[in-house]
Amino acid sequence: MTQEQLGERIGVTNKTVSRWETGNYMPPVECLELLSNIYQISINEILAGERLADEKIKEIADENIASVLGELQKENQKFENRMLVVLAITTFLTIAILFMLPLNNVKNIAVFVMVIAMGFISNTLNIVAVAAKKESNG
Repeated sequence: MTQEQLGERIGVTNKTVSRWETGNYMPPVECLELLSNIYQISINEILAGERLADEKIKEIADENIASVLGELQKENQKFENRMLVVLAITTFLTIAILFMLPLNNVKNIAVFVMVIAMGFISNTLNIVAVAAKKESNG
């Protein structure tokens, strides 16, 4: 079966199949299940890149789980780091705007209050997103 034919069967492009074969990308779980059914092999065998004897399946399964959990942990850390950068930037911009804004009339005072509110809302949503991500990953 060609990459193009396989791609058509599982709903991806032949280029995506090529990336999986070269190890540049990992197929999503749904595609792993389809590949497992198409080739009549286990997902562990797909991830290991070889047919596995019964006694080796547990060992490879443990390695695959550890590898996937490690990658998930790295992705979560990247997400958290990005969100902390966003938090720092919004805090800095809020403070900078507040210091540059003269409070000599009602309009500027209203803008001052809105900037504080927007900074608070933005940072609160950022913290909630990080907490929700941590909670969803257990």
